[in-house]
Order: sequence, then C-alpha cells, then structure tokens
Amino acid sequence: MIDFRYHIVSLISVFLALAVGIALGAGPLEQTIGESLTGQVDALRTEKEELRTQLDETGGDLAAAEALVSASGERLLAGALTDRRVALVLIDEVPEEEVAALTERLAQAGASVSATVTVTDAWTDPALATYRRTLAGTLVSYLDSPPPADSGTEVELAEALVSGLVGVGSAAPDALSENASSLLDVFAEGDRALVTFAQDVTRPADAVVVVVGTSPAAGDATPSAEPTSTTADAHLALVGAAQRLSEGAVVAGDTRAGGGLVAAVREDDDLGGTTTTVADATTVSGQVVVPLALAASIAGRPGHYGYGDDLTALPPAVELPPVDRTPVVPEAAAGTPDDPGAGGEAEGVESGGEG
Repeated sequence: MIDFRYHIVSLISVFLALAVGIALGAGPLEQTIGESLTGQVDALRTEKEELRTQLDETGGDLAAAEALVSASGERLLAGALTDRRVALVLIDEVPEEEVAALTERLAQAGASVSATVTVTDAWTDPALATYRRTLAGTLVSYLDSPPPADSGTEVELAEALVSGLVGVGSAAPDALSENASSLLDVFAEGDRALVTFAQDVTRPADAVVVVVGTSPAAGDATPSAEPTSTTADAHLALVGAAQRLSEGAVVAGDTRAGGGLVAAVREDDDLGGTTTTVADATTVSGQVVVPLALAASIAGRPGHYGYGDDLTALPPAVELPPVDRTPVVPEAAAGTPDDPGAGGEAEGVESGGEG
C-alpha cells in the first residue's frame, strides 16, 4: 500500500527536477538554447520569404499566360462556330462573370447565345419528387418523340427541357416551334419552377453547353462536392439529352481536375465516349477552350479537355459546314413537276402573262 512518505518523495523529486531545469536554462544552457531557437526562427522566416517570392513569381507568370491566352482568344476562336446558336444550361451556382466571359468567347467564335437557363433546386429536391413526376407526364405530351415509358422522370424532364431549347419551327427556322415554346413556359411557371431564364427564349439553339458551378451543399468545403446519386442521375440525364437532341454538347466544370459532374460524365459508360467535357471554365484558358471543344463536338470528334491524367489540353481544329436555315415548305403547297395541278396552274399564269 502506498503511504504518505511515497507521496512526499515524489513531490520532492518533481520540484528538484524543476529547479535543475530552471538553473540550467538560466545558466550554462541559456545561450545555447537561445541561439538554437533564434536560428530556427530566422530559418523559418527566410523560408517563408522565399516561398512568398516564388508564389509571387508563379502568380505573375500565370497572369501573363492568361493575359496572352485572352489576347489571342479572338484570333484562336474566329470562325469556329459561325452562325451557331448555343444554349447555356447552368447547374448550381455559376458566377455571373463566368457566364459573361463564356458568352463573350462564344461570340468571338461567331456564335450567339439563344438562351441562358438556370436549373433550380426544384429539379432535384427530394420533397418535390411527386410534383416532378406529375409535371413530366404533362411535358411528354408536347414531345414529337417521347422517351420510352420506363425511362424515368429524370430522363423525361431532361428531354423536355432540351427539346424546348432546340425545337425549330419548320416553316420559320429562326423561331421556336409552338410545342417548344409551350414546353419552356411550363418549366418556368409557378412558385416551384424547375428552371429560370435570363432572357426570353425566342430562337432555337443548335448546340448546348452545360456549365457546372459550385454546389450550395458544399458550403465552405471544396467546390464541386460529390452530388448524391439522385442529383447525379438527374444531371447526367440532362447531359445525355443535350447530347442526343442537339448538334453537339459540352459539359464545362469549375475545377482544374474536372470533378463532380464532369468526372461523372467521363466515367459514364454511355456518355464518356460521346460527350465532350472541359475541366475548368473559371479560367481564361478554359473559357477559350469551350467554343473550340463545342466545334469539335459538332464535328463528331468528342474529347475531354483540361489538365490532368487522360485529359487533352486543346481540342482539334475543325471546320464546320455553313448553317442551313432554309424553311421547310410543305410539298402540297410547293407543287412538283409531277403534279399536274401545280404544273397546269403555273402554265396558266405563264400563258396569261404572254397573252
């Protein structure tokens, strides 16, 4: 059993050790310890200054490189997308300055933005699953070629939205078809609108660029946090519809590595080989690459662009054929040489003119 004398001895030992440490620190070892600490502090200060200098130099080099790319952008992009119309579909929080920069780069390539669409939280909110299912049942009735009945709500909504963005009036190819306008109206109406439009959509798009921003669920964490399976499926369905129903589609992310939806597209068995991605649209270089990547997609040469493993820095140079927006005239109204009625009418007019 430990008695009181054991505690006394222990306390005395502690105080003796403390006293010896103080004596040595204030006496023979004072200068050695002080010099050692001072040397370490000086070394850390020097290392910090060197790292700051390197950071400043790297930042300056990066700024110069971005300035060069920006200045060269107009020349690089000239004619890449002549007369094409592009719909921008924004997912999550995409900064306005990024949207403006992409719009400017598309314009430098000869394209125009026919619609800027923001997908709202209602598109994937679990609490609105029943509402979306009911809405999808209404929307598919406007589709000329609805998806199979077992496709699911995500696919039905995705195809309805893209059909609304690219729906062309046969007799007026510069205007949306009546069904396309109806689809977009249904999407944007009510307090639980699935999308919002930055401007009225009056012209059909030829191609689609899906721009991924920072997920609100990520908070202060790393951008492009991994989405839930339901959200990922809904967004992948939207990308798939854009690829199937338009001339070409690009998915542009917000990180150099291309995480989140961009990575999901690359890894998807169906979309990975057909849909073009750009890892980062927040930088000048990424914004210049997006129109070039879209041109390659329209030309049937999909790829994945950015910095990292299995990514290519620059899309291939392609030359797209001119856009043909000739109105489709119904045969009955146009008449043909084999149509006696039409031919006779023409001859009658001609004869009358000669008489």
